[in-house]
Amino acid sequence: MRAPYNKLGIGLAILGVFLFGGTLPATRLTIIAIDPLFLTAARAAIAGIAGIAVLLVMRRPVPPIPLWREILLAGLCTIVGFPLFTALAMVSVPAAHGGIVLGILPLATTAAARLVAHERPAAGFWLVSLLGSVIVIAFVLSESHARNFALGDLFLLGTVMAGAFGYALSGRLSLIMSGWEVISWQVVAFLPISALLSFVLWPPDLASIPLGAWTGLAYVGLVSQYLAFFVFNAAMALSGVARVGQFMLLQPFVIIMLAAFVNGEPIRIATLAYAAAVVATVLIGQQMPVRRK
Repeated sequence: MRAPYNKLGIGLAILGVFLFGGTLPATRLTIIAIDPLFLTAARAAIAGIAGIAVLLVMRRPVPPIPLWREILLAGLCTIVGFPLFTALAMVSVPAAHGGIVLGILPLATTAAARLVAHERPAAGFWLVSLLGSVIVIAFVLSESHARNFALGDLFLLGTVMAGAFGYALSGRLSLIMSGWEVISWQVVAFLPISALLSFVLWPPDLASIPLGAWTGLAYVGLVSQYLAFFVFNAAMALSGVARVGQFMLLQPFVIIMLAAFVNGEPIRIATLAYAAAVVATVLIGQQMPVRRK
């Protein structure tokens, strides 16, 4: 069966990309004053509290036991792996650089969708996604001439892998239950651990943490970790994991602009050129068929 080109799904995907696009700038704003480990635990705890409230208001029943394996596996990627690697990466690399590197995420998501979501992208889809990824790699190599290869680049690769499988598993779950319910049960399942770690890692001097860092934490906790998944999971259920995942290639533009506004990072012509080339691959890739088993 061919995964549908659903206009609502595409619209939700674009909205999700804009919401997720604020993650790296907000994280970099936060880790200036907050430890990455506390940031990871706190954002999960914030999302978990919001998730409990929403599930209680909506009176949703607990999912059946067979689904909990996938819920927990997806949660390990979206609640532990992706946020932790992102926070560690932002310690040593600019948000704009990280945004371009995450351009490889759609190719990884396509591969993950092939493995866990039973989707069959056409050969042309693979080629276009590969082209976009090659552009991203070329950007990273060009950047390495201007600065030494940072440990943050390795953490960004971990972010890509965690994000790819997190999106694929969440997308498959979104075929069974609502997208907002999928992420809600994920953050609630990890709330006991995230709350405990938040307490253990609590900063000793709250007065020294600037308002900007708390604002960044609030964003990644409520939006990046929770609300953005509402729309993105729904988009994947409507239009497929691979097709929607490819829209993540649009994130470079969003992140570059937000990084300039939030973090004061300069906008370079070369960076915009790479971002434009990556976006071009998205426009071409959206014309390629994707079949869902």
